[in-house]
Amino acid sequence: MSGALRYLRLYAQLARYTLVRELSFRGNFLVKVSVEVLWLGILLAFYRVVFSKTSVIAEWSEPQYLFFVGCYFAMNGLLETLFLENCNEFAELVRKGDLDFLLIRPIDEQFLITCRRVDWSTAPNVLMGVAVMGLSLVNLGWSFDPARVAVFLLMFGCGVMLAYSFMVLLTATGVWLVRNQSMMELWWLFSSLTRYPREIYLRVTWAEPIGLFFTFIVPFLLVINVPAESMVKVLDWRLVGFTLLATAVSLWVSRRFFRRALRSYRSASS
Repeated sequence: MSGALRYLRLYAQLARYTLVRELSFRGNFLVKVSVEVLWLGILLAFYRVVFSKTSVIAEWSEPQYLFFVGCYFAMNGLLETLFLENCNEFAELVRKGDLDFLLIRPIDEQFLITCRRVDWSTAPNVLMGVAVMGLSLVNLGWSFDPARVAVFLLMFGCGVMLAYSFMVLLTATGVWLVRNQSMMELWWLFSSLTRYPREIYLRVTWAEPIGLFFTFIVPFLLVINVPAESMVKVLDWRLVGFTLLATAVSLWVSRRFFRRALRSYRSASS
């Protein structure tokens, strides 16, 4: 317990430090936030036009689909805020040998490498995503259900951990590839896949293998789909159970792979 509190205090200090640095360049911060607001506005305008021509997309009504969009925006914002910048810099740390200075610290290497900075400019995305989800629930006439909220929060946490696991796997390849920009571009490909409900892939013959592969083999489509479905659609307890199992396995595999990558690292002093 004391160890967990130590890491929480450390993370709070790291978050405070990066916030002070971010606010030193307020103009840049405001521009980045404005771009994210504009991007959300474009997404909502696009789906408004789509739903003006139809009432349902792949078994999702307009309020349900907008809840999905809000969930995607909040999830993506949280991942970018907490992890993405750190993971993107890993290859550069390896190339320059700066990774040595992180590995000698008396703290877990994965924690320090993936969590040392917080990108506060993308944090408002989480709030905007929550606002879209709340508005969607109002349009649905949704009544408060503590059990559904609890399942949603659990599945949302699993989605964050699933995405983090895949991010760690891609990051660790930087030990061998050094310049792994192309590998990190795969992250954007995966995140693009999660922008749409998995039913879209399962309803088209040629895309069905893609949907099944990214649901049950590399379960990236579960990241947004399961939390959103658990809140606004009929609960599929088998899918909830599979998500819990997939999260545990993904965390274990990514942890083992990351430590294996660090053992293969040759420091700048060697």
